[in-house]
Amino acid sequence: MTYLILGLIIFFGAHLYTAFRPRTPEKDLKVKLGYGAFMGLYSLVSLVGLVLIVWGFGAARPAPILYQPPVWMMHINLLLMLPAMILLVSAYLPAGMIRKAAKHPMLVAIKIWAFGHLLANGELNSVLLFGSFLAFAVIDRIALKKRGDNGLPADAKVSAVGDLAAIVVGGVVYGAILVWLHPVLFGVRVLPG
Repeated sequence: MTYLILGLIIFFGAHLYTAFRPRTPEKDLKVKLGYGAFMGLYSLVSLVGLVLIVWGFGAARPAPILYQPPVWMMHINLLLMLPAMILLVSAYLPAGMIRKAAKHPMLVAIKIWAFGHLLANGELNSVLLFGSFLAFAVIDRIALKKRGDNGLPADAKVSAVGDLAAIVVGGVVYGAILVWLHPVLFGVRVLPG
């Protein structure tokens, strides 16, 4: 559990720094180091944190059970993952109405993903992992709002192609994770088999 907690601290420490870092040039580490050096350092620290999270999460199995979710909560989680994948994909495609309406679709996707997994998993390591991601997404959205970053401008041009691509690609990713990738990547079968 120690590696999981350490990984969460390192990973979210780096992410929270970027969310709340001073934006004045004389205090901003991004300006002082230069964009490339800052992003390299940020990426390295985040990667170390992520590796510790993955390793620590696996090492913490089996973990103490804090609550036993009923089966219907697991089904709700499965339903929530489809819009989460569509929103996640929409953050990286040409802007459509999905991206414009969500404002920060990646953060919305993380919130849905984390909340859904909290519904379906009551082990201590799962609660720490998904609870941390949910808390971070909420905190980061508040930070963005305080900075006046409300996503795409009201007059931004959007395309139905972006929405269609997000739905198709998000659906394919969802299906791949559901049927094949979840057991391969995370060691947990989603569907009975």
